[in-house]
Amino acid sequence: MNVLSLFSGCGGMDIGFEGGFSCLRRSVNANMRPDWIVENNGEWVTLKKTGFTTVFANDIRPDAKAAWISYFSRRIDNAETIYHIDSIVDLVKRAKAGEKVFPDNIHIVTGGFPCQDFSIAGKRNGFNSQKSHNGGTLEAGEPSIESRGQLYIWMRDVVTLTKPLIFIAENVKGLTNLNDVKEIIEHDFANAADGGYIVIPAKVLHAADYGVPQSRERVIFFGFKKSALTVEAMKALTSKHIPKEYDPYPQPTHAYTAKETTGLYSPVTCAEAFVDLLEPDFSTDLSQKKYSKAKYMGKHCQGQNEIKLNSIAPTIRSEHHGNIEYRRLSEEHGGKHLEELHLGMPERRLSVRECARIQTFPDDYQFIIPKKGNNVSVSSSDAKNRFACVHNGFFNQFTIFCYTSECSGHFFKCSVNSLYINPAASRKLVPNVGIYDTAICC
Repeated sequence: MNVLSLFSGCGGMDIGFEGGFSCLRRSVNANMRPDWIVENNGEWVTLKKTGFTTVFANDIRPDAKAAWISYFSRRIDNAETIYHIDSIVDLVKRAKAGEKVFPDNIHIVTGGFPCQDFSIAGKRNGFNSQKSHNGGTLEAGEPSIESRGQLYIWMRDVVTLTKPLIFIAENVKGLTNLNDVKEIIEHDFANAADGGYIVIPAKVLHAADYGVPQSRERVIFFGFKKSALTVEAMKALTSKHIPKEYDPYPQPTHAYTAKETTGLYSPVTCAEAFVDLLEPDFSTDLSQKKYSKAKYMGKHCQGQNEIKLNSIAPTIRSEHHGNIEYRRLSEEHGGKHLEELHLGMPERRLSVRECARIQTFPDDYQFIIPKKGNNVSVSSSDAKNRFACVHNGFFNQFTIFCYTSECSGHFFKCSVNSLYINPAASRKLVPNVGIYDTAICC
């Protein structure tokens, strides 16, 4: 099945959809999903490939494209031509003017539309964002619908133009408690293709409930093409309480926020995620060798805390400008990892690879990349300040950064950003179409 990926970032959500990547064995509940694993290598497993293929990806950042191409070019021949550096606004305008922009036969559209204007970590301007769709400041007289806070409208237009069977959108939890933003977006998405889609109530999912060792909550929107649904599916999706067998939202595999814990694994911890990682001075992995040297600013500032090895990590933030959390603090600054400190290990912030592990990006994903062909290089500074974050698009952040993916882990940066579509439900919702299990990173 063909996937059109919007706000793709470095591809966390795309990796999750396509599968075929490695992740921690503990991130996959083998009791619930034994068929996902095709190779078991001790602490690590390789997940099977899904039935999804990314045929179009897009973002405005050349460094995101370079990272995406670096990973996917080892798996597909035409990676360079799949990824498009363009604003979604410009892409839609060109398509409406008659240009052939998007491929035919799109089955799924995904996207973690920009979250900065909805996040509790930002100014929360919402639909009134002063940022433009191309990354700059909104110019006087420029239509507000082209602002960063309303780019989901243009994702809706892509759905109208390509008419997929399903679309999946993802954003920060903060969107759900900012006035009536969630309901407005649900309503607007439902108007795609002249009201041709059912948009079920969006849900907030916690990444740690799906084997991701990170405190990351994301709201997920599902839309289904009405004409592709059976009568039974249509009735189920429009009911006040969607029957479990038709509910596309994934069931938790790990017990972090989940109330029903029978059969669930315990949450994956940072210590488990960092298995076999050497200290930066002794590693040959460039992404492990690099970490921010930003000085300690005091507990009152963001990003000045030490991660807890026996728990999940805090949210790995996009564009943290060097103030990423600490792998370990000195005793003077309140560090608790005394055994490591007594062995002479220095105070330092999380490395790029450690952030990637927290987001469940596979170790063969490289974040520090030399210039190649038409693609820009990605420096250690870029990787530390931009990538070691997510998808949600970078997993947008559910990028990594967002497996999300920006996400996601993941959206689905969320890689195992393990937001898994309920496979049984998906086969009921769209009959005779092979929708396989998939992880959405974000």
